[in-house]
This record gives sequence, C-alpha cells and structure tokens, in this order.
Amino acid sequence: MVTVFALAAALWVLGHSLRVPVQARQIMVGLLFLAVLALQIVLPEGNPLREATGGSAGEWLVLAGLAGLVWVYSFGLKRLRARVRPENQPPVPKGAFEGAELDRYARHIMLREIGGTGQKALKKARVLVIGAGGLGSPALLYLAAAGVGTLGMIDDDVVEGSNLQRQIIHTDKRIGMPKVFSAEAALRALNPWLIVRPYHRRLDEAIARDLFADYDLVLDGSDNFDTRYLVNRVACDLGIPLISGALSQWEGQVSLFDPANGTPCYQCIFPERPAPHLAPSCAEAGVLGPLPGVIGTIMAAEAVKAITGAGEGLRGRMLIWDALFAEARVITVQARAGCPVCKARKGV
Repeated sequence: MVTVFALAAALWVLGHSLRVPVQARQIMVGLLFLAVLALQIVLPEGNPLREATGGSAGEWLVLAGLAGLVWVYSFGLKRLRARVRPENQPPVPKGAFEGAELDRYARHIMLREIGGTGQKALKKARVLVIGAGGLGSPALLYLAAAGVGTLGMIDDDVVEGSNLQRQIIHTDKRIGMPKVFSAEAALRALNPWLIVRPYHRRLDEAIARDLFADYDLVLDGSDNFDTRYLVNRVACDLGIPLISGALSQWEGQVSLFDPANGTPCYQCIFPERPAPHLAPSCAEAGVLGPLPGVIGTIMAAEAVKAITGAGEGLRGRMLIWDALFAEARVITVQARAGCPVCKARKGV
C-alpha cells in the first residue's frame, strides 16, 4: 500500500507543479485507486503486482468507504454553509485601516476624546439596532458614517409611502421593500467598509437571546412596549448596554440603561405600560417629521461615546426634548428596588 500512496502523492505534487486544477488531480488519484482495486480483484493471490499494491481488495474497500464518508460530510457541510442567510455569516476579520478610511474618519481622529484609539474601537464594535424606521433611520446612518464596523438591524416591516415623511434611510423607489434591506442598500452606499447584517423578521423571545449575544451594544428604536420590555429584559440578562429612544408627537426621550454598571434598567423607569390612549402610536397621533432625526441622532452620538469612552453619557439620566417649545431637559433616573428585571443582577 505504501507504493500506491507514494504514487498518488507523486501524481498530486506533479499536478500541482503543472498547475493542474484540484478537481483534475482528484480524478487522477481516483483513477489510480480504481486501477489498484481492479488489480486486486483480477489478479490471483500471490501475484507480485497484487502484493505490491496491497495484497487484498478488502483493505482498499474499507479505505474507499472512509473516503466516501469524508466526502459526503464535506459535501453536506458545504451545502449547509451555502444556505446560511447573509446576516448570519460570521463577520469578516478586520485588519488595519485603509488609506481612504483614515481620510474618511479624519475629523473623528482629530478629536482628543476619540482619536485613533477610539476610531479603532468603533471599527471593532458590533451594534444592533432594533427597528429600521423613524429612530433607526438616523441612528443607522450616523453609526455607519462614524465607522462602526458591524451593524445589525432587525425589523419585519416593509417601506410604505407614509414612512418617508421621517424615515430618511428609505426612498420612494424602495416602497414595498423590507425596511432592513432598504436600509442595507443605503448603508452600503454610504460606507463600503461596513459589515451589515439585516434581519427581516420580528424580534421575539425565541431569537432575542442568541441574536443579542453577537453584539456589544443595542439601540432600541421600537414603537411598542412589548418589544421594549423584551429588549430591556434580554439586554439586562446578558449585561449588554442598551440605548433606548422613544417618540410622541412633538417630544422625544433618550437614555442609556446599563444595570451591569450600576444604572437602572428600562423597566425600573417604566414598570407598567401606559393606557393605550396615553401613549398612542405615530400612526394614531402623528409625529413631527424631523423629531425622529433629532432623537435618533442623539442615540447615535450616545453610542459613539459609549464605545469610545468619550465624555459623559446618559447613564442614570434621561434626556427629554420638546420640539414644540424648543426645550431640552435632563432628569436623573434611579433603580427601582422591586424591579423584576434587574434586581437579581444588582442583588436587591
């Protein structure tokens, strides 16, 4: 058998030196195997040629079976990988900044609070945005422009004409397209160095934990309390900082919830959902078009600060912006002793 293996190796090396395609070399080795198997079957026992090529057909058949199992496994694995959705592909390893990237982020790098170290942290960061609508639109655009390396976004909705009054990441030509794919097109056009991971599905208990585990920071731009409570619960459980924004007609609010580092969680501040008539949706009550831009951009700014360590973030504080009267105020928020979500983490 040693002679046969040596001959197969010689064929492979010769083919490689002659730049013969891998598939052609595999065929040559396969033909060699068939020839040896034929000799084992045709020639009588004790024949010198048969002895030189192994002496028994059984050994070669066992070897062929093992090779077949390896091939079937490899083929099946290749097929499974081909079926993996783009957003679930593992991130491409990031190297050093390219020259064009340095020029793009020069205004960031010049900032003493960010600099080159902060920009590298942005490139390595993985941020998940819940919702690709009013708040998600400006947040995603500015995070992409800032150089956040991996951006995930989850939304099960499609672009509608009524969205375009405020959801600036979408266009009239993309009406009817899933929002996450519309947003993906905009982000890739804005910054080709990004890893963009769109999830066209509704966030629910079944996927939330595994999804969040792939990210360092979560931005919640959802428009209902069920989703906000779910996002808060999972982020708190995994110890992931959460930047949450909300809108109502002329007013918006932003805060950073990070119980793992001593802040309250979302449910500490909003222990129960309000009555429907007290918190109507944008479709029911209307909303100022630029308002999501203001709040979503603040969310993006807080994310950049959280990633780079610049300045003072909204940990333990909530920013409230009243667009109708052009007033902004910041209030202190505190953990609630009876909170069912974060009390275990804080040891209450």
